[in-house]
Parts: sequence; structure tokens; C-alpha cells
Amino acid sequence: MFDRNTRAVMAACASAVLCLATPAQAQSTATPGASPATACPSLLKHSFPRLQDSKPQDLCQYAGKVLLVVNTASYCSFTPQYKGLEALYAQYGPRGLVVLGFPSNDFGQQEPDSGKKIADFCFNTYGVRFPMFEKSVVKGAGANPVFAALTQSTGKAPGWNFHKYLVNRQGQAVASFNSDMSPTSPALVAALEKALGAR
Repeated sequence: MFDRNTRAVMAACASAVLCLATPAQAQSTATPGASPATACPSLLKHSFPRLQDSKPQDLCQYAGKVLLVVNTASYCSFTPQYKGLEALYAQYGPRGLVVLGFPSNDFGQQEPDSGKKIADFCFNTYGVRFPMFEKSVVKGAGANPVFAALTQSTGKAPGWNFHKYLVNRQGQAVASFNSDMSPTSPALVAALEKALGAR
């Protein structure tokens, strides 16, 4: 009735004073209709410190979601795009969209601040609530592994702040949008809705 792993989890729960996770919850990276072996795509098999407090965040928690991955900066002419990104996250989050923000100082030295200062600026100025991570490199040989993989799969590296990659529920990049493409532009929204509607 249960596989070996599930029986082991159940046995551990039975012998523990307190067990907070059910066997289904213990397989935390599983997505509906996916086996544990394929639940977390290779793109998401990484951990990054959270911007607010440097707490490590396993990107596998976003497996099965549609992702809009963006490199951000606080002192850029495109910085007001935070408002549009947050609007997308609020509108489409219930349908499975997650916006992932990666601050970077790669372009024009427009993100010189510390993580806490960046986090305060994003929240206080634009009400940003979507997940953001500590400042990292997003281009060239030193690019963080997510941006390195997205650049390789799309053939398009970020050319400036607020480059956007759309990733489907299977962890595959399906579109790349330049910095001057507004998050709420018809073309981007259409691609997003198509990804959300696909299974």
C-alpha cells in the first residue's frame, strides 16, 4: 500500500514525540502529478540567501510554478518596473506565478547597497512582496547558476537591469524579455497567461 520511503517516514513519526509532517508533506519538493525524482527541475536545484535576512532558500519550493526571473537594481531608470512586477505577482500568484528578484550591481553600478537596505527600499518604495535574494552576479563567467542556465538555454544574457525570463511549470525558459519591456506589456502578459494555462 505504501512504498518503502513512505513506510520509513510513518515509522519515524510513530516513534517521535512530535511529528509535524505527514508522509505527503515530507516529500516537500513534489508537485501535483509529478514523481519525486522529477519534482524539482535542474534549474531550481539551488539555494540562495533571502534578501531580508540571508536565510537560505531552496528554489525547489517553487517547482511546478510559472516563474518570472528578473535581475533588479535600485538606482536604474527601469527601477519603477518593481511596481508592475508586484502587480503581476499579486494578480497571477493565485494561479501559480512567482516573481523571483535577483539584485545585481553588474550594470552601471546601480545596486551598490547592502541586502537590508535594498529590501527596505523595495518594500517601502514599491511594496515588493515577491521573493528576492541577496545581490549576486548575473552575467559572464561569474553569473549565479540560475542566470547562467537561463542564458545558456535562451541564448540571451541580460543586457541591463530588469531583464526578464519566463519559466514554465517544468522549469524550462520559454521567453526572454529585454529591460525596456514593461512587466505589464501585452506581449509579456500574453506569454505569461499562456504559460499559466499550460500543463
